[in-house]
Amino acid sequence: MNKPLISVQNLHTSFFTDSGEVCAVNGVSFDLDHGEILGIVGESGSGKSVTAYSIMQILASTGKIVDGSIYYKGEDITKWKEKQMRDFRGKCCSIIFQDPMTSLNPVFTIGNQLTEAIKLHTDKKGKEAKARAAELLELVGINEPERRLKQYPYELSGGMRQRVMIAMALACEPDILIADEPTTALDVTIQAQILELIQKLQKELGMAVILVTHDLGVIASMCDNIIVMYGGRICERGTAHEIFYNPKHEYTKGLLRSIPNVTRMKEKLIPILGTPINMLNLPKGCSFCARCDNAMKICLTEKPEEISINENHKASCWINVRDAMINEGGNADE
Repeated sequence: MNKPLISVQNLHTSFFTDSGEVCAVNGVSFDLDHGEILGIVGESGSGKSVTAYSIMQILASTGKIVDGSIYYKGEDITKWKEKQMRDFRGKCCSIIFQDPMTSLNPVFTIGNQLTEAIKLHTDKKGKEAKARAAELLELVGINEPERRLKQYPYELSGGMRQRVMIAMALACEPDILIADEPTTALDVTIQAQILELIQKLQKELGMAVILVTHDLGVIASMCDNIIVMYGGRICERGTAHEIFYNPKHEYTKGLLRSIPNVTRMKEKLIPILGTPINMLNLPKGCSFCARCDNAMKICLTEKPEEISINENHKASCWINVRDAMINEGGNADE
């Protein structure tokens, strides 16, 4: 059996602020296989982006991986020196950020920025680097690439700027592409185009993709597997089919109820009531229990273990433990 491309094991990432330690990621573990598209879903503050940034080790100055390991092709990259990580970023793993306008430097042309990335991570220089830049722009569907190389970011539309960011990320043909909310600042039509482009390039280049988003609807038909995060923890994971048609965690069910559905146009959307948890003061039990309509006493005091629903589907919810005990003829303490 082949080893996973990336294996994240018991990852804990914190930010040390004047108010105290913010435990942004708490014991996250998952594998990413070669050529897989993995979706990481959750609301703002759930820890999904911090998980992605931890893989690339591009955390803010106050952030630190305090425990756990991240294996890339069997090597623990949390023990690598900065020079090794610089080579890893770009050559092995690249990232697309959610706001291309702030990610691109407004005072340099598209050509300057794209060729800089190519020169930094490859042996191409001068005309070769420029030709490669034009080739990349054409690859991501930008017309008149030679002219676009001379333009500045403000001269391009939001969708075009995001395509430029994708081109920069693909400059070195990395094994892994991380897309952090790549469609947030774009209108619905352009969102679909960008997602289709990422999916098309993934198939052509054989990359593994980690797609970070707050919207389950965005990745419904795109991801092989989905991880649902809340409060810095994984609450459910499974194939896209299992998550959408057989959700087992109350938070996942809440996310799905909040998605517009053409078959239920006359029905009101059902929001998840309450507010996100305080990451400075994490609850002893389930992170979601304060907002869960079906919470039990045990949810307040004990963190649920992840149990297998089937071979491809796992959830961390005491309701599933209770139901399993009932099915086995045991007694569930509510």
